[in-house]
Amino acid sequence: MPKPKKEEEKPKEEPKKELPKKEEPKKGAPKKEEPVETPEEAKLEKKEKAPKPAKKKKEDKKIFTLYKVEGDKVSRLRPICERCGPGYFMADHGNRYTCGHCGFTRYKPSEK
Repeated sequence: MPKPKKEEEKPKEEPKKELPKKEEPKKGAPKKEEPVETPEEAKLEKKEKAPKPAKKKKEDKKIFTLYKVEGDKVSRLRPICERCGPGYFMADHGNRYTCGHCGFTRYKPSEK
């Protein structure tokens, strides 16, 4: 017959010591006087930050980048997408044209 296990004796927990509470001033009580800095003194103490670099403004897409006007005729400068049809211009990526709508890619003929 197995012996019953003795319960492990737990050490008695010591009562928690209460820390002294910080005294908070009452709402109506006057605050302790602190030295008041003038705005000029505060500006002198602050470190000067390096100026931020100027942001480059993006150029707006102009209609003249897509079309060429010659007298009374208007011609397209970029090809239209074969899948999507008229109204969807293909983006020029150096060696290829790509449609942003459907992802169709057409490679430019290589020049030798």
